[in-house]
Amino acid sequence: MSEEANQGQAAAAASPEGQGVGVLLDERELRTFYANAYRIHTSAEEVVIDLGFNMPNPNPNAPGGAQLLFKVTDRAIMSYTNAKRLAMSLSQLIKRYEQQFGELPVQGPRRG
Repeated sequence: MSEEANQGQAAAAASPEGQGVGVLLDERELRTFYANAYRIHTSAEEVVIDLGFNMPNPNPNAPGGAQLLFKVTDRAIMSYTNAKRLAMSLSQLIKRYEQQFGELPVQGPRRG
């Protein structure tokens, strides 16, 4: 696990009094997957993030012209509080990356 992820875990485990709590990591069931696409949907209590990848439609003769298929492979469901912590951790990570390597472009969806 990366140093940033370890720091995020430690921050999430800190008590309200500011005293840290030791975190043990169990990575025996860890899976790795690739994602180049996501979809977020919500309810009043939870944030749902579907992860997967965009790929060309395997049926190119389908009506409607050129299309992408979003193949959802994994889903994360978390509270709004944990989603906010994740957003903050990702924001810090990207900020450090851009300071070192330059600004990352944000591209919209490609149109065929």
